[in-house]
Amino acid sequence: MGNLQDESLDFFLTPEQECSYLPWQQSKTLFADPSVCITTELYSELIQHGFRRSGTHVYRPHCPMCDACIPIRVVAEEFKPSRGQRRNWKRNQDLNIFSVPAEYKDEHFQLYRRYMANRHAGGGMDNPDPEKYSDFLINPYIDSSLVEFRHQDKLLAVASVDRLHNALSAVYTFFEPEESARSLGTLAILWQIEEAKRQNLEHIYLGYWIKQCQKMVYKDKYRPFEILRDGHWQTG
Repeated sequence: MGNLQDESLDFFLTPEQECSYLPWQQSKTLFADPSVCITTELYSELIQHGFRRSGTHVYRPHCPMCDACIPIRVVAEEFKPSRGQRRNWKRNQDLNIFSVPAEYKDEHFQLYRRYMANRHAGGGMDNPDPEKYSDFLINPYIDSSLVEFRHQDKLLAVASVDRLHNALSAVYTFFEPEESARSLGTLAILWQIEEAKRQNLEHIYLGYWIKQCQKMVYKDKYRPFEILRDGHWQTG
């Protein structure tokens, strides 16, 4: 694992299974030892090696015959919004944005349920319960927050964001399906880039960029960006 300070951390490899992004591929996943408390400090290192988190579980793809999942991060200070991104930002200036603790709120969960039922119908994620929702998004060991996007008092979107040592990590965003014209997923990333600038942070980690997966290909629209290849971050 290279420069990781905690060299005693163990990792476990899953058996092969059908890939959730590219169904014609088989996938394996490398997990950090789930019995170890992954703190903000340790996760700040792991994410630089291509790891991501789902709740308290930290993982990265480890597929011997495929390298389609490419870790990607935006260079905050150098970011140059496209014309469409500038329009998105201007169009949503009527929203109020609040950062709240990463704790369960039923208002958030009900929005998450509507979003999943609309965006992931029949995919096994469209009927979540509060426990599954919390297990997916909430991690008490990492400096994390939930960012609310509201029009007046109505909750339109929630973005789960981790604050790492020199970066923000976009964990997940969900929004009101009826408000799709606002492109709230785009807005959430633009807000995180601006927040990283405000805090003098270098990067915003966006997870995995997968060119062959329509749901994951959008991440190269935030430029300039860097991708992790052969253990090194390089300009995309």
